[in-house]
Amino acid sequence: MTSLPRIGFHASHEQFPPSELLALASQAEAAGFDCAMSSDHFRPWGKAQGHSGYAWSWLGAALARTRLPMGVISAPGYRYHPAIIAQGAATLAEMFPGRFWLALGSGQRLNEDITGLAWPEKAERDARLHECADIIRALLAGETVSHHGRVTVVDAKLYSRPSQPVPLLGAAVTEATAEAVGAWADGLLTTSAEPKQMRKVIAAFRRGGGRGKRLVAQVALNWAPTEAEALSGAHEQWRTNVLGGEVNWELRRPEDFDTATRFVRPEDMRQSVWVSADPGWHAARIAELIELGFEEIQLHQVGRNQQAFIDTFGERVLPALRR
Repeated sequence: MTSLPRIGFHASHEQFPPSELLALASQAEAAGFDCAMSSDHFRPWGKAQGHSGYAWSWLGAALARTRLPMGVISAPGYRYHPAIIAQGAATLAEMFPGRFWLALGSGQRLNEDITGLAWPEKAERDARLHECADIIRALLAGETVSHHGRVTVVDAKLYSRPSQPVPLLGAAVTEATAEAVGAWADGLLTTSAEPKQMRKVIAAFRRGGGRGKRLVAQVALNWAPTEAEALSGAHEQWRTNVLGGEVNWELRRPEDFDTATRFVRPEDMRQSVWVSADPGWHAARIAELIELGFEEIQLHQVGRNQQAFIDTFGERVLPALRR
């Protein structure tokens, strides 16, 4: 293990069966990755991905099999009641002290409308997120919570809690959301973008109350032995990432994403995914994030060549960053 910043392996449940991701997490630990992060999807983004294992079951197994610290991003208030998320987080943190963090986001229709709840506009989703975050924090602190608002909680109390607090991060990709989560979050989880834009998101988070708090970045990248393979692999698996604005949060089914991206070309992928066959290029881009102040950087290799990625980055990228 190394000191901060930590470089992590992102486990994408949309793309791989949970058993394979468990083996990959062990391989990442052996290769020198410092930590890991899990997605939490009910559906994949597109048919080519083809999976969506239950993240919380997987996290228990992965934390037990490895010694890596791990986090997950979930959306409370829809398919997850906030009291259930709090109970899940408390259980993992009690079993694995100091190794689990939880990021809360406003959610995506792709995952959250399966319960039949109406899918609200962004301002309402942000308000629900803040409300649920307050409930989760109170429960993790040992309080008995009754609440009647956007969600209902009646005399809820967690009886098995960790000795160390669970860090609650706020997930944000826009300046407005980053400023809003700064009021309640212990840190910011955001996705990679151009340095200028990331500086704006960080500044907004700090302006909203996040000054001095933890910064975590999730990076979508694709490495392969050749540029052509790197580009085609990114396009085959992650072309949905090209969609911007509210589209990502509003579409309902994997088939809808496939339709929306049917005209996306492989060369368009460089707009939203780090694509290169050069490990040194990736190391330089990660170093830029470190310069921005990120304490933890979770690498999501979007291609299917996960084992080769782990080995290559373990041999060539992680040592370069640590030097």
